Amino acid sequence: MKIAVVILNWNGTKLLQQFLPSIIKYSQNATIYVADNASTDDSIAVLKSDFPTIKIIENSKNFGFAQGYNEALQWVEEPYYALVNSDIEVTENWLNPIVELFEKEPSTAIIQPKILDYKKKSHFEYAGAAGGFIDQFGFPFCRGRIFETLEQDKGQYNDTTEIFWATGACLFIRKKVFRALKGFDEDFFAHQEEIDLCWRTFNLGYQTKYTSKSVVYHVGGATLDVANPKKTYLNFRNSLYMLVKNLPSKQLFFIIFFRMILDGIAAYKFLFSGKPKHFIAVGKAHFSFYKNLVKMYQKRNASQKTNYFKTNSIVYKYFIKGLKKFTSIF
Repeated sequence: MKIAVVILNWNGTKLLQQFLPSIIKYSQNATIYVADNASTDDSIAVLKSDFPTIKIIENSKNFGFAQGYNEALQWVEEPYYALVNSDIEVTENWLNPIVELFEKEPSTAIIQPKILDYKKKSHFEYAGAAGGFIDQFGFPFCRGRIFETLEQDKGQYNDTTEIFWATGACLFIRKKVFRALKGFDEDFFAHQEEIDLCWRTFNLGYQTKYTSKSVVYHVGGATLDVANPKKTYLNFRNSLYMLVKNLPSKQLFFIIFFRMILDGIAAYKFLFSGKPKHFIAVGKAHFSFYKNLVKMYQKRNASQKTNYFKTNSIVYKYFIKGLKKFTSIF
């Protein structure tokens, strides 16, 4: 078997019971693993009793998303990895187009399927949609999703094309590339580590692709809700980490400086919107960034490509020009 489906779990018994059946049903030619981050619920017992064909990897503690996968994937030897959130429902024939693309294109290292919303299946889902990009300042957006605007799936992204980043909710990657990059950056813990991984892959000369021939449905927010200030902290901190690690040297100071100004504006928007905990979270993110700046800088690759961004400022186009959809901007 060439592909391993690896699901990271932490106290997700109900999610496993709900979504593992579709993965088992439609992944006949794959080996399925659950990598458990030291759950304190009955996840392991349920897996052993209800899903005896699943291989279990037990991590020694809750390492978060990044290190959790890094620890588990040391034990997985299939040439292609499918890293799948526990709140993903897959569909028939979701794996074959991925394997075919990997076999056909040696320069393609990462692939993302079409991600639709489990709760509103006619629309794209926030995390990934039809493939991700970033602007010059590192703000992520997707075909089918820009900030909070989600497009209806009308077939407008029924294609196979190069993208900049693939969502960690359902990410396919070659084992040899994952190991060459030493996996996810464990200092991220969770959030945006997949964009960092894709950016490092890009700087190595590989491509990330999206294909609509594979379709999955994602619940989203099952682990850490968008209203949680910890999510705000991780997103703001990790975005700065990612920029320091991957930006071209000539643009590094200017973009980091300008990005921090934009972060400050966002923080005060939280404050004036009655969300003081999120305001504080942005401040904590910046302090953590300062503390770890040297460490992040030392992780830079030998070379950084300059053509990493899709547009100069998605913030300007969305909030000032009022362009809400990918199809209206590009």
